[in-house]
Amino acid sequence: MNIRAIRESDGEQFLLLGKALDEETQFMMLEPGERTTTIEEQTQRIRDLLSQDNQIIFVVEHGNQLVGFLGALGGNYSRNHDCVHVVIGIRQEFAGQGIGKELFEALEKWAVDHKLHRLELTVMSHNVRAIHLYEKMGFKAEGTKKDSLMVNGKYVDEYYMARILARD
Repeated sequence: MNIRAIRESDGEQFLLLGKALDEETQFMMLEPGERTTTIEEQTQRIRDLLSQDNQIIFVVEHGNQLVGFLGALGGNYSRNHDCVHVVIGIRQEFAGQGIGKELFEALEKWAVDHKLHRLELTVMSHNVRAIHLYEKMGFKAEGTKKDSLMVNGKYVDEYYMARILARD
């Protein structure tokens, strides 16, 4: 397995990864079939992301396919530039192999190198496996978004979690 920064040429594979995750898990935002992005649109989104100094997507390659990712999207303004929202997804058959930990380690190195300060994310309150990973990687719960998402016909809560990176 290889973890690396996304490239423009990954547009199609990244779109396929997103669609696979939509089918495999209920912990991602989109339901199966909701992802209507074209390959061209996906490639343009990657191009736009790569033009920013506070945004990156790390991908996990296995053979000739992408099996996981971690996206870090920094703020667009001076006041929130150093705050990065994190999203992670790993194909089910590759879960539990330490890939999430490796992705967060790559994120931390990148964030420190780019002098970013705050990493934040949301997680469904019943996603125990993810919460455990985030806590292991130094994230702390900061609050609860009550009834923030509808999953299988029921409202679920999300936790806000964040990690402040040390500054020199």
